Amino acid sequence: MALFRRKKARQVSPDLQHLLQFVNSRQGVEAYLEPKTAVTEMTVALVASDGEWTRRRVPNAEIVRKFANQRGIPVYDVEAVGYPEKMREWTSKRKAAGDADVPDIERPA
Repeated sequence: MALFRRKKARQVSPDLQHLLQFVNSRQGVEAYLEPKTAVTEMTVALVASDGEWTRRRVPNAEIVRKFANQRGIPVYDVEAVGYPEKMREWTSKRKAAGDADVPDIERPA
């Protein structure tokens, strides 16, 4: 009987899992859309209220806006507003503390 068949669980990409985990475990998260360049695909940088951030590739801006809307997260276009100062400060502090795994804020053009 169809009533008792299990539906296959929808696969969630590792990137989406990471973004969800970041949003669910941080306060005051904002999304910054980063445009596609000659070197990189479109990405989104999620920035928490303390400046901690993460970046992942995204297929398009519409998906980011839907993801953010569902979670009450504001979305900004990094080309229009730039990166938030708290993001720069967090990155500088981590690098000064010797954290070699902190990526550069600016992406290759």
